[in-house]
Formats: sequence, C-alpha cells, structure tokens
Amino acid sequence: MKEFDKKFLTKKIKLIAGVDEAGRGPLAGPVVSASVIFNPGFFIEGVNDSKVLTEKKREELYPQILSSAVSYSVSAISHGMIDKINILQASLLSMSISVNRLKVTPQLILIDGNKTFESQFPTLAIVDGDAKSFCIAAASIIAKVTRDRIMKRLSVYYPEYLWHKNKGYATREHINAIHSFGPCPLHRKTFLRKILAGEFQPSFEYEMDSPEN
Repeated sequence: MKEFDKKFLTKKIKLIAGVDEAGRGPLAGPVVSASVIFNPGFFIEGVNDSKVLTEKKREELYPQILSSAVSYSVSAISHGMIDKINILQASLLSMSISVNRLKVTPQLILIDGNKTFESQFPTLAIVDGDAKSFCIAAASIIAKVTRDRIMKRLSVYYPEYLWHKNKGYATREHINAIHSFGPCPLHRKTFLRKILAGEFQPSFEYEMDSPEN
C-alpha cells in the first residue's frame, strides 16, 4: 500500500489525498465520506480496506490515523438526499465535500471506485483502491468508524431495528423489523420498495458481509 501511493509522487505532486465512502448499501442512515492526507512516505502498520478489518481493529487504528494525518475531513449526506438524487450521486457529492473541507491542499486526489467528481485538483479513480492505496484505506477506516458510530447513536431512538448491530444494512433481522414495525423516518425509502413488496430476502452471505464486520 505504501509503495502504491509513492508511485504517484513527483516534483509537482507532494501531497496526495485519499477519499472513500461508507454506507452505500444500507437501508437507513447517511452515506459518509472521508478524505485524508499524510506526509509523503508515511505509513501506519495494519491499515487496510475497512471491510477486511474487525470493528475492534478499525477503532484501534482510527485515532492513530487522525493524529498522524496532515489533514482529514468527513462529510455525510442524509437519507433524504440519497432518496432525492440517488446513492451514486450522493456518494460522489459527499466525497467532493470532504475534499473541499481539507485544510491542506493536495496536488492529487485518489478516489476509491471507478467514478470521479469535479474538483479543482486532479482526480484519479482507483478500482478496489481501499485495498491498494494506503491513503484511501485510511480514509475508508475514518468513514466506516464515523458512520458506525452515527448508526449506534441513532439506534437509541429506533432500537427495534437493531442498528447498533447491523448498522442499517439489509440483514434478516433488520428486514423482519421493517415488516413488523414499518419503516421509520430515517430509512431510505427508495431502498425499501422490493422489501415492502415482499420481493427481497437476504442470503446468508449477504447477511454476513453487508455490515462489513
């Protein structure tokens, strides 16, 4: 990962921002994006794609990332805006906002995925970037930890959906709660059509993978 980022460094590119989002798939809550910049060559052992790390490991790495970063920022787009502009556009918007909130100017932005957003800085989309790039992986951890904490706080107000466990993803327990209690104001209505029509059932693999550990 460290070597992957280093190959983008040039005389004109000294600071690289990694950008990633968390929460594209859940049925409720916001999508959260994070941007982070480190000094060239800096590395934190153990940083990896947030999806392959346990929640405990992400929580351990989170303060190390924040304290070591040259600059970092976070942006969240609400469930209502997701319904209005769709999840892809909401994800790109949240990533764009997070970059604009950085207090240090990067010369290059590495974005997880295959889409980019308009920016005053050069951007580069990296497919599976959170598994390749150190700065993108670090951003994925910031975004994931932030979003998980949001969903745990929201679970206090809507305990029937067990968001403290499933983080809003389409697990069997979450779907059963929607059928029993109906959707709440924080659900993404455009994500519920098949569920409310009884046309969607999660597989065992989907249940295990969706909350991203």
